[in-house]
Amino acid sequence: MALLGSIIKTAIDLRGALVSEKSPVEAQQEVLKNLLEKAKNTAFGKYYGFAKILEADDIEKAFSEKIPYFDYHEMEAEWWGKTQEGLDDICWPGKPTYFARSSGTTGKTSKRIPVTDEMIEAIRATGIKQIGALTNFDIPSDFYDKEIMMLGSSTNLEKHDEFLEGEISGISASNIPFWFRGFYKPGEEIALMEDWDEKVETIAKRAREWDIGALSGIPSWVELMLKKVIEYHHAKNIHEIWPNLQVYTTGGVAFQPYEKSFNQLLARPITVIDTYLASEGFLAYQQRPDTTSMKLVTDNGIYFEFVPFKPEYINEDGSLSQDAPAVTLAEVEKDTDYVLLISTVSGAWRYLIGDTIAFTDIEKAEIKITGRTKFFLNVVGSQLSVNKMEVALREMEEKFDIKIPEFTIAAIQINGEYFHHWYLGTETNINPEEIATALDEALKGANRNYDRTRSKLLKGVKVTTVNPNVFHEWSAHNKKKGGQVKMEKVMNEEKFAEWEDFVKKQVGQ
Repeated sequence: MALLGSIIKTAIDLRGALVSEKSPVEAQQEVLKNLLEKAKNTAFGKYYGFAKILEADDIEKAFSEKIPYFDYHEMEAEWWGKTQEGLDDICWPGKPTYFARSSGTTGKTSKRIPVTDEMIEAIRATGIKQIGALTNFDIPSDFYDKEIMMLGSSTNLEKHDEFLEGEISGISASNIPFWFRGFYKPGEEIALMEDWDEKVETIAKRAREWDIGALSGIPSWVELMLKKVIEYHHAKNIHEIWPNLQVYTTGGVAFQPYEKSFNQLLARPITVIDTYLASEGFLAYQQRPDTTSMKLVTDNGIYFEFVPFKPEYINEDGSLSQDAPAVTLAEVEKDTDYVLLISTVSGAWRYLIGDTIAFTDIEKAEIKITGRTKFFLNVVGSQLSVNKMEVALREMEEKFDIKIPEFTIAAIQINGEYFHHWYLGTETNINPEEIATALDEALKGANRNYDRTRSKLLKGVKVTTVNPNVFHEWSAHNKKKGGQVKMEKVMNEEKFAEWEDFVKKQVGQ
C-alpha cells in the first residue's frame, strides 16, 4: 500500500504540473454549447428550440431568454415524470441509469433526481480534480498510504422499474474505481447496511482495524460517528483510535457551525476541505488552503446561472419568480448573494437547486454557500437569511463560550403579534432570556432590515435550548437519519408546531 500511495502522490504532482485550465468564463460558454448540442434532439431540446439557440450570436443570452426557470416540482411534473414512465430522450439522450433520492431538508417525501452515466463520469472526474488539489495543501506523502472513511448512505441501491435508486452518496460510493477500493472504508459490506445505527455501531467495533487518514461526509453525521467510536473504545479523542487522521472533507453543508464541537473530538488540528456535492452533481470543491471558499466546477458538465437573492424574486414556497433576472459567470459581483441555477448532463435545465451562494473571488470562480431559498425568514419584512443567522450564532458561541451546532427558527404569533422563536442545539446550560437578548442585538447590528422591523412589527425574540441530539432524532423521525439530510433552519408555523410537539416528547415534558 505504501508503494501505491507514493505512486498516487507522484501522479497527482505530475498532473498538477501538466494540466492547464481555461478561464472559468470560457469554460462555461463551452459547457453550455456542449449541453445544448447533446440535448437538441431530446423532447425538451426540441420543445425549447435548442438548435435555434445554438445559431444565436450570443448563446448564453438566447438560452436565458428562451428557457424558463424550473424547480424540482415543475421539472418532475412536466419532464422527469415521463422519463420515470420509461420514455427515451426526454431531457437528455436515452435514459438515466440512476435516480438520486433526496429530500434536501428533512421530510417524508423524497425527490427523485435523474443521474445519467455522463453525470457519474463528471462526478468521478471532479473527485479526481479534488484529489489533485491536495498537492496545494501541506499534507505529507505518507497520507496517500492511509485509508479513507467515506460516511454516506447505503450503497444497496433499490431497483425501481428499470432504474436503480439511492442517495447520491450511495450511488457515488457504488461507482468508486477498482483501484480505490483498497483505500475505501468502511468497505462494501458495511456500506450496504440500511440501518444507520447498525452501520455506526459496526464501524465503532471495527475502528481499530483501520488506519484512517481522511474522513468524508456530512458534518453532523460524521461527528456523531466519531463520538460513537470514541465512546466504544473509552478513548479521550479520535486520534487515540486513528492516530494518522489528517484530513476531513466535508460536503454540501457549511462546516463552520460544527467546527467548535468537532475540534473537541481531536487531539490536534486536521486539514478541513469543503466540497459541494449535491444530488444534482458535484458543483464545487476547495482548491487551496488559504481560503474556506470553494471553486465552482466550470468545465465539467454543469452550466451555472445566478439570480440576485432579493425578496421580490422569491415566492413564498422558495421558488423563483419568472421575471427575476439571471446573470452569467461573466456578470457576477463579489459578496452578493445569488440564487444558484444549474443546467446539467443529467437533463436539469435552468434548475433551482435551492441554495444561495456568494462569490469570494470572481477570477478564480470561488464561492461560499450562504443559505437556502426556503431558509429565508421575511415575515413582517425582517429579511433574515441563514447566512446572517449563522454569523450571529457564531458570535453567541464566542460571547458565551458555548457550542451551537444546530438550530431552527420560526416566526410565530402570540396574541396577534409576531415573535422569532429560536431553538438552539447546545449541551451547555445557559439562561434563554440572556442569550435571546444578545442574539437580538447581534442581528440588529448585522441586518438593517431586521433592526427596522424589530422597532415596529417584530415584537421580540424567544429562545429555547435543547440537546443537539434532538435535531438528529428529528431527522430519524422523518425517515432521514444519516446520508445527505440537511436540517430545516427555517420552519413555517405548521411545521414548527409539529417540531415543538416532537421536542416535548423527546425531553419528557
